[in-house]
Amino acid sequence: MTSYALFLGCTIPARQPNYELSARKALTKLGVDLVDLANMSCCCPPPIQSIDMVTSLAVAANNISIAEAADLDILTLCSGCFESLAMANTLLREDNKLKTKINDILSKAGNEFRGSIQVKHFVQVLKEDIGFERLKQSVIKPLNNLKVAAFYGCHALRPSNLLKLDDPERPSILENLIEALGAENVVYRNKLKCCGGLLRGSSDELALDLAREKVLNATKAGADCISTLCPFCFVALDIGQVQMKRKFEGTYDMPIIHYSELLAMALGVDPKSLSPEIHRIKLDKVLSKIM
Repeated sequence: MTSYALFLGCTIPARQPNYELSARKALTKLGVDLVDLANMSCCCPPPIQSIDMVTSLAVAANNISIAEAADLDILTLCSGCFESLAMANTLLREDNKLKTKINDILSKAGNEFRGSIQVKHFVQVLKEDIGFERLKQSVIKPLNNLKVAAFYGCHALRPSNLLKLDDPERPSILENLIEALGAENVVYRNKLKCCGGLLRGSSDELALDLAREKVLNATKAGADCISTLCPFCFVALDIGQVQMKRKFEGTYDMPIIHYSELLAMALGVDPKSLSPEIHRIKLDKVLSKIM
């Protein structure tokens, strides 16, 4: 069995336990063991990098050093956490001067960044450790009647030279993972455009406009749901539709679902055990095509 240190970050435990729950259930069925390590902290997410890069790198490196001490690669669910940790891992491996500076800071906590492990996004583990063919063979309940719009968000793909998840202009990993479950991947306009998630709280009107555009484009393309990788995207598009109903005319009922939830259901996990009630836009349309 393959083992990873699970890095949950802040948003998932606080607001989206359904993401963690579905990922744990799915990965267990696929033979991936997730280890919870003590003393992990916030990843120091992307916005903080623009304020104080050294502090951001030090916090990320400290988390990585904890996994290094346990001799485990890190698996992240949150795309923002993936960006922070994977970027720090690459930068510090390539720049010895910077690595020394960060280790001077970590030494005060008795830790050291060595650069001995990998940081992987959840979907990378599925592609690299499981593989699309094995995933197809593991499906118990194919999602043959479901049309899914893939949405990557921003932080899983860029900066591409540091993260190396996929081609930032023509990514395909999520589409391939959707199709491995038997579902139809729906092509829709401006698929890679931001959902406005990180603008919430600073420019709410623009954030809502961007989220609305995403929902409308997926709806026009005939999607039954939008599948996300990022908890911030989930909030922008799920809760965002509640706000859209108050501000705009029309119907906003596009289910937003983490890929891990689709995966768990395709692997035979009872949807009722995945806390579907957390979704503000109900999953009835999705579940009716699966159950």
